[in-house]
Amino acid sequence: MKTNLFTNKLMWLGLTMFLLNGLIIAQINLTYKLPPKEIVELVDAELTPSVSVNPTSDKMLLLERPSMPSIEDIASDELRLGGIRIDPKTNGPSRSRYNTNIKILNIDGTNEISLKGLPPNLKIRNVSWSPDGKKFAFTNTISDGIELWMAYVESGEASRLTAGILNNAIGRTYIWSSDSKTLVFKSILKDRGAPPQKPFVPAGPVIQENIGTTAAVRTYQDLLTNSYDESLFKYFTQSQLILITLDKESKKLGNPGIISSFNSSPNGNYLLVQIVKHPFSYIVPYRRFPLSIEIWDKNGNLVKKVADIPLSESIPKGFGSVRKGPRSFTWRSDVPAAVYWVEAQDEGDPKNKVEIRDQIFYLEAPFTGNPKKSVNTNLRYSRITWGNENLAIIYENWRKTRKSVTSFFNPSGTEASRKVIFDISSEDRYNDPGRFVTTTNENGKRVLMLADKGKSLYLTGSGASPEGNRPFVDKFDIETYKTNRLWRSEAPYYESPYGFIDVKKGIILTSRQSKEEPANYFLRNLKNKKLTQVTHFPNPSPQLKNVQKQLIKYERKDGVQLTAELYLPAGYKVEDGPLPTLMWAYPREYKSADAAGQVSGSPHTFIRISPTSALLWITQGYAIVNNAAFPIVGEGDTEPNDGFREQLVANAEAVIDKVVSMGVSDRDRIAVGGHSYGAFMTANLLAHSDLFAAGIARSGAYNRTLTPFGFQAEPRTYWEAPDVYYNMSPFMHADKVKTPILLIHGIADNNSGTFPIQSERFYNALKGHGATTRLVMLPHESHGYRARESVMHMLWETTEWLNKYVKK
Repeated sequence: MKTNLFTNKLMWLGLTMFLLNGLIIAQINLTYKLPPKEIVELVDAELTPSVSVNPTSDKMLLLERPSMPSIEDIASDELRLGGIRIDPKTNGPSRSRYNTNIKILNIDGTNEISLKGLPPNLKIRNVSWSPDGKKFAFTNTISDGIELWMAYVESGEASRLTAGILNNAIGRTYIWSSDSKTLVFKSILKDRGAPPQKPFVPAGPVIQENIGTTAAVRTYQDLLTNSYDESLFKYFTQSQLILITLDKESKKLGNPGIISSFNSSPNGNYLLVQIVKHPFSYIVPYRRFPLSIEIWDKNGNLVKKVADIPLSESIPKGFGSVRKGPRSFTWRSDVPAAVYWVEAQDEGDPKNKVEIRDQIFYLEAPFTGNPKKSVNTNLRYSRITWGNENLAIIYENWRKTRKSVTSFFNPSGTEASRKVIFDISSEDRYNDPGRFVTTTNENGKRVLMLADKGKSLYLTGSGASPEGNRPFVDKFDIETYKTNRLWRSEAPYYESPYGFIDVKKGIILTSRQSKEEPANYFLRNLKNKKLTQVTHFPNPSPQLKNVQKQLIKYERKDGVQLTAELYLPAGYKVEDGPLPTLMWAYPREYKSADAAGQVSGSPHTFIRISPTSALLWITQGYAIVNNAAFPIVGEGDTEPNDGFREQLVANAEAVIDKVVSMGVSDRDRIAVGGHSYGAFMTANLLAHSDLFAAGIARSGAYNRTLTPFGFQAEPRTYWEAPDVYYNMSPFMHADKVKTPILLIHGIADNNSGTFPIQSERFYNALKGHGATTRLVMLPHESHGYRARESVMHMLWETTEWLNKYVKK
């Protein structure tokens, strides 16, 4: 008996030790780690300021940006309600990016001054110029709120207009009036009291009901889930509009409500206000909640209720579908006060065959009559750019065919005034005519930039070509539709237009860079070709000065032409032998093989590395194949995803064959990686090929049955194409993954479809089939990683994985 007890104890002790050992292997508790010093230095490099030019084009701002926040900064409380994330302490967006300082200088780069009268530890957001260009406003986030500030350009004097009372939970938080003397902002309610307390005992179950309607919606994050969420959402999003002068005199406008949008008419006499109403939804974000569209006068009195829009849970399935009834309300920019909107004529369903898809309506001040019809579209309405009483531009497109149409129309005329000027494929980058240039008018609204007494317009674009992108400026003749090229970027530089500074003199502001020179701003005279440097930003990463970069071209086995960017370490020669290689990519869908083969990017851009870039491992002796083309083509009636897996593997085979034939890569030491849909690509490649030594998959989705109403560019539901969903899901083929794969995911991922459970379940499936895998979940991180500790640890994990399974 004693022997049996002793034996049993030994057995239990052995089993306990075995289980404990298993737990130690399964769960590794680490503190945050740092990658190699060379990577740390690149990631911590000072960020280059961003630029903002005033409406009169004589002044510019340099907005200084901070380095990455700490994990302590992003670990603060966060509410996830109705599709948004709110910082309950500030009543603004959580985890928001901000600027730390503003400098003012003349447009030619002279007379740089810093703002005066600012407090320490600035968190600047929402920078906005006054229409006269002599002032600008911004918000400053403090520990318990958001303040409104303004500054004068000439003196640099800044002053605080309000305490930390702004409500920036949803939509914009303030606007300038057209007089440049007053602003309107959203304030939290003074008498709202303390936030609702979560009940300890629920009042009852949470019930949703659907009777007789179809509500096929894609997956959304951060939705409301119960009545307590509803009360929190209402508490933090309700606001009061307040008008304030530069002398800090203020008055309330209208009644408080959940104001999701507000904008001033060009003449400043009216406000167009969108107010979110009940009932709320638990399956769609707040943008689909019921809306009241109202016009107020400048004192906040209701002038006209333009529309009552019901809850939009049941928008038809598929790309190009929209809700029934009116949508896309906006002021016409070039007249004192006229509201425009669009209404679908096909019940919002792209499957319905109709001649007219969308009809534009408008209503002019004093808004007492019935809405009038304006132009209509044969495809789905996209947007309007206003010019003058005789000219405006309307854009329409159709997702299924990639058709994109641009037309002139006369706002004062009838439907017969619409004249098509461009009819192209949205995929055809080589024949993209560019975008019409706009300017800010005296009321602070964007309108078409007209020249030659209203006879000409300007176009700018990326200028895609077989040699890479070559940005351009064209003049467009309104009568003949002919273009005249005024300027085009020339090698060895990549130079892109920022905007016109002086139309008559032909002076534009551009951003110019090369392989060796970082991007800086220049004044370019299109007439005499004179170039004047405005900014002098230093090279943030001089250690990459001699890194080799080239654009490589190759062919897929079915004839599709492909490209990729190849980076090689400084001083490397082919005679040194092939290198371990990291390939980073992101699949894209096309309806045309010719469009899929077009070159994108430029071989002349400066090597500037973001904190999560694959280029960081150039410092560790790897060859980097970045932005490798991974087109998925489905021509005619065939959808691209019908051949997803086969084309994915063919893309990988083609790029590997290319770099191996060049002698720079070792076929047995190539890793593949990607973020989001690139992570999905990575997992599929490892499940359906043995081309790689390792994989890095960040923030991906791996089981498409968890996104059953469509994903990425897939228009069909799971029930319409179950084989496609099954075949494209790496989770379903976890037993085939024999290559080591590192999975990384933010625990607070807010991206539609890439729920953290996607990585967790895929890891369990891989582990259950004996795959070599590792799952790293980053606390408090969203779809992209922000905290310095998180980013550095992600880089450490990746470095360790690559060194172990690729460098070997």
